[in-house]
Amino acid sequence: MAPIRTQWTRLIRFVAAETAQVHIGEPIDPKINVGLAFRQRKPIKAYEIVGSVLDPAAEVTKKVLTVKELLSPLSREQLGIVRCLGLNYADHAEEAKMARPKYPILFYKPPTAIIGPEAPIQIPKVTQPVEQHLPDYEVELTIVIGKAAKDVSEADALDYVLAYTAGNDTSFRYHQLAVSQWGFSKGFDDATPLGPCLVAARTIDPQNLPLKTIVNGKTLQDGTTSDQIFTVRQTIAHLSQGTTLLPGSIIMTGTPKGVGFVKKPPIYLKHGDDIAVWIGGGIGTLANPVIEEGKTGGLKARL
Repeated sequence: MAPIRTQWTRLIRFVAAETAQVHIGEPIDPKINVGLAFRQRKPIKAYEIVGSVLDPAAEVTKKVLTVKELLSPLSREQLGIVRCLGLNYADHAEEAKMARPKYPILFYKPPTAIIGPEAPIQIPKVTQPVEQHLPDYEVELTIVIGKAAKDVSEADALDYVLAYTAGNDTSFRYHQLAVSQWGFSKGFDDATPLGPCLVAARTIDPQNLPLKTIVNGKTLQDGTTSDQIFTVRQTIAHLSQGTTLLPGSIIMTGTPKGVGFVKKPPIYLKHGDDIAVWIGGGIGTLANPVIEEGKTGGLKARL
């Protein structure tokens, strides 16, 4: 099976200033951190891409558009099943005082959980007060599957990846740790940021990427994907056994050490907080404010 080849190296989805419509495009500046530039209100220009995000044949044109609003690179309608791995970094398992899993720990999120850059992460009333429910952050390398994958070998696994992006698996620890199934605590509406761009799989070594979480300007997670217990190859191979991973399926691959609930005293997200996750390889910064349902005001302005 041949790897997926796209015309684009990085893809963004956005509302264009020129048309007030949603477009996809490739940033003209190959080095720009699009998420950070959007946060800082710096101009972002992109060559329009004609076609679908999920179509490798989508064509990069010479038409230049200006980003008015940066969106999640995949709309909720384009998302397939959102699969997520738990406890997939050795250092995170150690800090949580949990045994390293023998097999990938899998849970799911509904598409209604996914939001884009700068969209508020919502802490629902069911997870308040925050000091009891411990809303937490988790930077995660996220895989986007580009073609149907079933019974895939580790050797061929990367051939099915369209691109990589960043995710923030916002977690609510009270409900997570109360039960053995994590879907409820990880699947609340508007709580899982994804973006800011897709980076073509052919350009990235997924096992050699730095990743960080910064909350209110302080770096709390600083790791590398080389610490994953199950590599991207192993993850795709395992999850595709007897199961078809359809194009548009995404896989969030776990988080490194530094999460808030294990710290003494615990760190938890609250109304007015500002959180940014960052991944290398051209993926960049995915930043979002935090709101508690029912509260107003107190949000920090974009830098």
